[in-house]
Formats: sequence, C-alpha cells, structure tokens
Amino acid sequence: MIHGVHLKRLAVHADDRGFLMEVLKADDPCFQTIKQTTYTEAFPGVIKAFHWHRRQWDMWFFVRGMAQVVLYDLRPDSPTHRQTNVFVIGDRAPGLLAIPSGVAHGYRVLGQEVAGLLYHTTEAYDPQDPDEERIPFDDPTIGFDWTTRPR
Repeated sequence: MIHGVHLKRLAVHADDRGFLMEVLKADDPCFQTIKQTTYTEAFPGVIKAFHWHRRQWDMWFFVRGMAQVVLYDLRPDSPTHRQTNVFVIGDRAPGLLAIPSGVAHGYRVLGQEVAGLLYHTTEAYDPQDPDEERIPFDDPTIGFDWTTRPR
C-alpha cells in the first residue's frame, strides 16, 4: 500500500427497511478535517486520470456504480515513491479511500452504469489558486494499462 493511503471497507447494515453505511467518522484512522464535499458522475467507460494536489487530501466514496481507482506515488521522500496501487470500489464493494497530497489519482468507470463519486477534500477549491496538477491517463512514467483482460 502506498504510504499514507488508507482504504476503509464499509460495513453494510441491512434490514427489511433498507441499509445504512457509516462512511467517515472523526475517530477513523484516515480522518482529515474536511473543507469541501463535491459530487460528480461519469459515464460508463470514461477514464478520469490523472491529477494530484500539493496541499489537499481527497477522501473518495463511490455512491453508485463501480470504478477502478489507480494511485501513483509522486512524493520523492516517500518510502513508496513511484509505486502504484489499484482498487476496485463502488456500490458492490463499498469503501472510503483516503488519498494523501502528492499521490496522483484517477479512475475508470467499470460496467454499464454511471459511477457517482462523492468526495471530501481538506481544502476548499480556489479558482484563483487551484491546487490541482494534471498528468495524462497514458503517461509513460506511470505506465498504467487501463485495459480489462479476461481472467
């Protein structure tokens, strides 16, 4: 696991009325102070990758659909520098993914459903000073192959 990344698998508490999941609590080991919450949706097959932040942590929770999330450690002083992590998360595999600053992140929507991503950030977005750096999804330094292969 990339240093500082945390995946909290969520317990689903279900009964005849529906279900409940506790997504983030102040006593979670991955808890960070939240300054903004954003919701986005992406269509099937879409790849949204890569970007990273100098100051901000992201906490990702896929409300609907499924996604292949890819992380790449850009931090030169990290013990996991240049390592890649891949997670499959979404409504069929619920989890909260904490992504530290300096770790590039992106995702590909899996299946035929829209993926809905709710994410908390430790910084509020400032259009005058956006803390967001872009890297192409097919960057050769990262070298990630987004293709699904039969197994």
